[in-house]
Amino acid sequence: MNDAHMHLVVNHLPIVFPIVGAIVLLTGMLSKSEPVKRMAFLIFILGAFCSLAAMATGDEAEHFVKHLDGFERNRIKTHEELAERFALFSYVFAAVSAFALWASFKRKKLANVLSFVILAFAMAILYFGKETGTTGGEIRHNEIIENAQTSTIDA
Repeated sequence: MNDAHMHLVVNHLPIVFPIVGAIVLLTGMLSKSEPVKRMAFLIFILGAFCSLAAMATGDEAEHFVKHLDGFERNRIKTHEELAERFALFSYVFAAVSAFALWASFKRKKLANVLSFVILAFAMAILYFGKETGTTGGEIRHNEIIENAQTSTIDA
């Protein structure tokens, strides 16, 4: 497995974990289950660790990809800038989730409000994750580029 492959293995996780976490958190909120909400907070924290892994493998993946035919430096630059922003938000999100986890265990009144804040934050994280993932995919998947020419097959 080369460095580009390793990046492809881990880079989807920081996007998937907030999706799963949001579903689990919403389930916990609707069922009024603190253990389920706590699990969501842990999932969000795990997602931030996955962001660390994706960031750690990104530079090596870039070095591998820049030698391939069709490489466009501006696509990687755009992806890298969005990935840095997404990672930063993920780290902050993990810190807020850790605080919410602590508040839940300590049965603080703030814990319930934090669940709503975390859910809103998860939606924002998902937006940045989608943007980052799309620009990453555009590096080697021309079929997802909006301006890509499409051909039609006559029936």
